[in-house]
Amino acid sequence: MSPGVPRAGAGQGAAAAVQLLVTLSFLPSVVEAQVTGVLDDCLCDIDSIDNFNTFKIFPKIKKLQERDYFRYYKVNLKRPCPFWAEDGHCSIKDCHVEPCPESKIPVGIKAGNSNKYSKVANNTKELEDCEQASKLGAINSTLSNQSKEAFIDWARYDDSQDHFCELDDERSPAAQYVDLLLNPERYTGYKGSSAWRVWNSIYEENCFKPRSVYRPLNPLAPSRGEDDGESFYTWLEGLCLEKRVFYKLISGLHASINLHLCANYLLEETWGKPSWGPNMKEFKRRFDPVETKGEGPRRLKNLYFLYLIELRALSKVAPYFERSIVDLYTGNVQEDADTKTLLLNIFQDTKSFPMHFDEKSMFAGDKKGAKSLKEEFRLHFKNISRIMDCVGCDKCRLWGKLQTQGLGTALKILFSEKEIQKLPENSPSKGFQLTRQEIVALLNAFGRLSTSVRELQNFKVLLQHSR
Repeated sequence: MSPGVPRAGAGQGAAAAVQLLVTLSFLPSVVEAQVTGVLDDCLCDIDSIDNFNTFKIFPKIKKLQERDYFRYYKVNLKRPCPFWAEDGHCSIKDCHVEPCPESKIPVGIKAGNSNKYSKVANNTKELEDCEQASKLGAINSTLSNQSKEAFIDWARYDDSQDHFCELDDERSPAAQYVDLLLNPERYTGYKGSSAWRVWNSIYEENCFKPRSVYRPLNPLAPSRGEDDGESFYTWLEGLCLEKRVFYKLISGLHASINLHLCANYLLEETWGKPSWGPNMKEFKRRFDPVETKGEGPRRLKNLYFLYLIELRALSKVAPYFERSIVDLYTGNVQEDADTKTLLLNIFQDTKSFPMHFDEKSMFAGDKKGAKSLKEEFRLHFKNISRIMDCVGCDKCRLWGKLQTQGLGTALKILFSEKEIQKLPENSPSKGFQLTRQEIVALLNAFGRLSTSVRELQNFKVLLQHSR
């Protein structure tokens, strides 16, 4: 479950590029012939996604994630694992949550009178930085009084829709706001049986898979005899579209997280100064077609499939945000206006993409059967969101929960098209609502996918230049 995407300095970036050029010469054609062409179950090709992401989406989504509205995420990292006795939390320093001292957290916070759609402006103060904010691995939750008041306003509304995710109770004393920019997703060292147990539970018990069919390269699977894993794909191809899609979404999320840690790995630490960059040995272990017996390219194609699903959700939810009533409220009028302008610009780009996944092909059978399958689909995914509370590394848990909630929000959007079309212009709708947490998770999760696709594109370019 170890994630990863730091923001390295120029020196680190140059060193990382040199390291990548040196090691890429040993990399087989994982990013060439085997990860090209048209994706299964849709009519979109990988090159089109690469170009669209590189030139339109990635630069804008990166800027959006730096906006105040999208950089703070409220999460409860202390919820117990509901499925098995905890193995104990990761003891590696990069896994730890290190909240700011009590003296650094402003007191006397009062709830404002405005909800998240308010246009009430407040004078903003500089955010107080935690003394140890830049410390490697620390979760920084320092907030100014103004920020906390705004966050209370954002949290006041909680819609009653059925969710695809198990949502944290934002009113819980254990829930805290986290500055995502001060806590980047990257390699933490969390691995081994504990991490495998999480993913094994996700795949083996929640992807509609019978126990008699073994997932390839699963170290926790029982002895499979002569089965090389091909029976798994025979089984997968025999599933209905909805269940194939479900597996690909989970596999794509797993591939994206693995790409983050491969691209932002702790290469060395000299005099307490870490150097982060691409680790090609780790990349080969997870994606090379030879070392993974053909699994790597399949995983990367599922990453692109997941990208398409979340891209489609963004294009579908655009009307929700285009209404004048929706104001991404932080209390700073100019900041809020600029943020919404940027967000609407991104939505325009998503709507311009010519090869969207057609979600109308899902749950299109007889009404009773389709309704039952959709509910089964929703409950399986909701169960996966609960498994994120079993991740032993707090930083990995943070990003796992955020990306799972982002995908769950995307699914909620795709299955609410009629409700979105009926939204009133000047008042909230009971038919479809998004909480601030869902909005933040949706855009940050897509930002993670955009980064993954961009990292993979960088690998292709650097490989060509190294020859």
